Amino acid sequence: MSPAEVKKMSDEDLAVEVQQLRRRLFDLRCQLVTEKIQNTSQFPNVRKDIARLLTEQSSRNRAK
Repeated sequence: MSPAEVKKMSDEDLAVEVQQLRRRLFDLRCQLVTEKIQNTSQFPNVRKDIARLLTEQSSRNRAK
């Protein structure tokens, strides 16, 4: 997810996307414990996407 895509999203979309990515990260952690994960590079990518979204949310809240 690019920063330009994040800036185009509405406040509600940001909140929904954060929730979905947090669930995805939880699922990845569960898979790590229970089975083999082929692509472990998904962890930092999901965390970075969450950070981008949260940064945009906080900057919008400060602007209000």
